[in-house]
Amino acid sequence: MPNILDYLTWRGDVPFSVSPPNEVDNYIHCKIGTLDFTGIVPENELYVPLPQAVEAYFAAGGAEKLGALSSPYIAPMVKRLPETVRFREVMLTGFRQVYDEKKTEQFSALTLRLPGGQHYVTFRGTDDTIVGWKEDLNMGFLEEIPSQKQSVAYVARMARQYPDKTIRIGGHSKGGNLAVYSAVKSDGAIQERIVAVHNNDGPGFAWDISETAGHKRIASRIHTVLPQTSVVGMLMEHEKHYQVVHSTYDGLYQHDGFSWQVLGTQFVHLDDVSREGKLVDEALSAWADSLNTQQREALADALYSVFTASGAKTLSDLNEEKLKSAAAMLKTYKNLDRETRRMVTEALMLFFRLSTKSFVLDTQEESSREIENIRRKISEQYQKLLERKK
Repeated sequence: MPNILDYLTWRGDVPFSVSPPNEVDNYIHCKIGTLDFTGIVPENELYVPLPQAVEAYFAAGGAEKLGALSSPYIAPMVKRLPETVRFREVMLTGFRQVYDEKKTEQFSALTLRLPGGQHYVTFRGTDDTIVGWKEDLNMGFLEEIPSQKQSVAYVARMARQYPDKTIRIGGHSKGGNLAVYSAVKSDGAIQERIVAVHNNDGPGFAWDISETAGHKRIASRIHTVLPQTSVVGMLMEHEKHYQVVHSTYDGLYQHDGFSWQVLGTQFVHLDDVSREGKLVDEALSAWADSLNTQQREALADALYSVFTASGAKTLSDLNEEKLKSAAAMLKTYKNLDRETRRMVTEALMLFFRLSTKSFVLDTQEESSREIENIRRKISEQYQKLLERKK
């Protein structure tokens, strides 16, 4: 079935002046923002043509920097963009990247100037670094993570540098979360210039951001899309209004936007999430509700200690040193106290199941039984934790 690469074949010769930016373009913009343009696109006001930036990126071996979990379709797509009428006149500016182990921060942003002058601010999602994944876990108990704070400052700076430009903001995965957060936290004058906020299967928040004044001012311009059996987009307090798109993948792999089907200038929309998608939402909500703030923090710290036990800095490091990593991780895991080890086990088992076809159940009776089993296990675990604290 047709996807984003097919879209470039069909629509690559159609300029933005003829067909305005759409939700498929939005995802392409987000994927441009996943590239590390260090030394290629400056953080200041200078613009770099997209073809020039792409050529420099791949000449420097950029494809090897994408990381273990990046979609294999990103590089082929980006290489084709300079060849299209639609994207070859896009200009890049304001590349900013922050990596700080002490602060547990992984942040990257890029601004695209589209033909016609409109700016698209894109935030990168979680990269290959384990620190980036730890920051994601911290979303579960912190009201504001460092990347969210960075995103607000970045939008404010772009708004000051280009006071005459309207703005679109977008991102995929954690980048979608940052897009929503930065728009909601921007002051009223900046919000008036924001045309749209694109949240592509991004996770929610540890608290209900929809009740804030900033969210209410811009809610009608937040466009959230997620696949029919979304996992990431259903995490925590997420947007209540969203468009469901059809993915050809299963489970957690639906997070890859290159699996989202395209028809014309938009993704193929469905009426609602699938039955399995609703089951995912219930399972994740039940699991999250069973953990208080302190337990979420303890779980995040424990998982981080396990995955960095071998000295690995990235998921690619873990993959390259499989035996060494596995031995170190197992030793650290065994040294956790019993209840923390149980929480880690339950979390890993749940997310492993959500990433496989085994979570797709055949009947409603089986679905109900599965939810009840998950709730029972979580309840038993939580009761044991409470008894231990007495």
